[in-house]
Parts: sequence; structure tokens; C-alpha cells
Amino acid sequence: MNIRFFHARIMTMAEAGSIIEGEVWIQDNRILYVGEGRDCPQAPAWDREIDCRQNLLMPGFKNAHTHSGMTVFRSLCDDYNLQDWLNQEIFPREGRMTGEDCYQLTRLAILEYLTSGITAIGDMYLTPETIAEACQEMGMRCVLVSGLNRFGPPLEVMEKRYKELNGKYDLITYKMGVHAEYTCSKELLESVSRLIHQYKAPLFVHMSETKAEVEECIGRYGITPPALFDSLGLFDFGGTIYHGVHITPEDMEILKRQKISVITNPASNAKLASGIAPIGEYLRQGIRVGIGTDGASSNNCLDMFREMFLVTALAKLKEKDPSAVDALKVLTMATVNGALSMELHESDILAAGKLADMIMIDLHQPNMQPINNIAKNLVYSGSKLNVKLTMINGRILYENGRFSEAVDAEEIYAQANAILERLR
Repeated sequence: MNIRFFHARIMTMAEAGSIIEGEVWIQDNRILYVGEGRDCPQAPAWDREIDCRQNLLMPGFKNAHTHSGMTVFRSLCDDYNLQDWLNQEIFPREGRMTGEDCYQLTRLAILEYLTSGITAIGDMYLTPETIAEACQEMGMRCVLVSGLNRFGPPLEVMEKRYKELNGKYDLITYKMGVHAEYTCSKELLESVSRLIHQYKAPLFVHMSETKAEVEECIGRYGITPPALFDSLGLFDFGGTIYHGVHITPEDMEILKRQKISVITNPASNAKLASGIAPIGEYLRQGIRVGIGTDGASSNNCLDMFREMFLVTALAKLKEKDPSAVDALKVLTMATVNGALSMELHESDILAAGKLADMIMIDLHQPNMQPINNIAKNLVYSGSKLNVKLTMINGRILYENGRFSEAVDAEEIYAQANAILERLR
């Protein structure tokens, strides 16, 4: 469709916080024009014209680390530490999950992502093939990440998925990754290193989430998880770590040297009492930081507004400095940095030629008034209730509290509850 948005405030995120007033034109799945309306190109025939009424258009949020299928465990396995939570509650139930379960539960997560203005996800879960189907069918841009570990799948399956899923769908890409150091043998990690060198591919992994995880790795190998992965060549082509809560100065140097991104998950880390990531120090070291919700079982919601507030609030608390991690930096993490960490280079900002992944924020709500500093309002007082529209790849999937007509939300809820009853 060709859609014209006019009478809009526009924050392109080319410069965080900078706002213009004007128009955004969408032609099929691309942005045709962004500007004040005085230098417009030849307009196509419009299928729809939307008066934004001075509401805000901006890039969608990028949930750079999640496990969509874990929506089934929301509020089921709470109030445990990470290791007990995984080993006693999550892993046994996941052993009974099917690909169809992951498909249905991912559909539920996508509904929640859309209401939060999330236009792309980095998803690591059990059956990438069915997750890809759910995301493609429902219009969610998804970067699938392998969670390879000693329980499976075989290394050959990860390679097969890497070759087959990349290019199969227009909304889906697949990245090589392992679950974590503590779920992989050294021999497996060495095999993964050989594979990423073959394809010159970045690596994605949970890392340094808890103090115990780091201590156990040092007990096994005499070095921290980042140092181990670096020594094995696993970071030779860059990549991304999830969490990065317990990091030494030497680890920081490795991440900086190897151009590794860090995806912070503040709600999950706080709820599991894993700790507070050193976001301020990452930024001072020039390390790219994005934001993820983690799964709905450890969070328990998939809400980027809450994550943004926690990133800055916890950083201020950790450093005992109210000026630490400015809100504009957090907004960049939630949009541009998340996109770049997932190699979504065409979805980072609003600009002509970029993919049309965009949201509209309702400024005509009490929590966004008065119009003083819109960007900081988003981080400090914004809410999912302010998401008026979510567009992915040029399609409006959520508008004014309603999903597209192709989506039967009640049917998705019923499927999720049936799966829950089987897995209790």
C-alpha cells in the first residue's frame, strides 16, 4: 500500500531527540519521503492518507533479545534464582513442548510486541522453523538466533538452518549462536568456532548473566566467559552477548576490541536478582548497547517502555548518579542500537529508502503532556497505552487498540491456555 502520514511530529532517530514537523510517505514496504513537506518528490496514488494530528512518528522499538515461546510460562514459575528456575521448572517443561506449541505461543507474543511498538525481535527458542512461520504469517520482523547447547540440536542442524532459513522469508534472518557457556562443552564450542570461521559469521550468546555463572566458568577454565570465547575465536567476526551483568575490566576490553554488542535485559535481571549491568561503563567504553525484554517467563511482560525506564533508573542507582545514562541514549538503545546489533541496517532510522518499520505515539494523553521534551517523556513517563499505531514492512498491524482484521486474538489466547494446561 501507498500511505501518506501528514500533520506529524517526526523523530527520525538520525539524531536522538531531534524532532521535525511534516510528513512521512510509505510506498509498498519502503519509506519514500520524510520531511517538512516543502521538498516532496512526485507523489504516488495514495491508498490511504492519515492525519497524525501532531502525534509522533518514530522508528519502531527493537526487542533485541527474547524467547517468544516462553509466554506459556508467564507467572507460572516465578520467584526462583536463575539456575533453579531453569533446571527445576523451565527445562523439564520445555522438553515436552512441540514445534506447534512454539508456533502458537509466538503468535501470542507477537500481539504483545505490537501493542508495545516493537517492530523487530531477536528470538532464541526451541524450534526456529515454526517461529519463523508464525512471524512471517503475522508480519513480525524476526532475527532468529540458534540456542545450540549440549542437549541439542546437533551442530549440523544449526548449519542447515543457517543456510535454509536465510533468504526463505522476507521478514526472517537466522544467526548462529549458542545458549551459554554453562550449557556447552568446550568441544562443542570449538566446533562452533570452526563453523563461524567457515561462514565468517558473528556469534550470539547468553553471557555473564549471574555471578555464579562467571565463578563456575573460572573454576572450569581459569578465565571468564568472555575471555574463554575470545580465546576460542568465537568473537573473531563480532557478535552480541545477552545480559552482560557481571563483567570485568578485562572483559570490557575484549568486547570493545572485538566490536561485540551487549543487549541488556533489566527487568529479567532484576526479577531473578541476577544484578544490574554496568550500562554506564559500556557507554563510556564505546560498546554498543541494545535492549531486550527476555522471555515472558522471567520478566513477565514484553514491554519496551518498562525496559527503557529500568535501563536508566537502575544505571543511576548503580552509579549513585542521577545524570548516568541519559534518556536520549536509552531511546537510541531501544531503536537504532537494537537494529544494528541484529544487523537490521535498513530498519534503524526513518529515512527515504529505509524499510517502513514505524510507530505512532499518541501525544494526546495525560502522561505525555505538556509537550516539553517528547524524547524524555517516552523513556520516563511513556506507556504501551501511548502506542497508537505499529507498522512493519509497510503494513499497519496494530492501530487504535485493534489488531489487523486477519488476526483472531481470542483464538490465539485459547490456544495458549490449552498448551498451558498440558504443560503444567
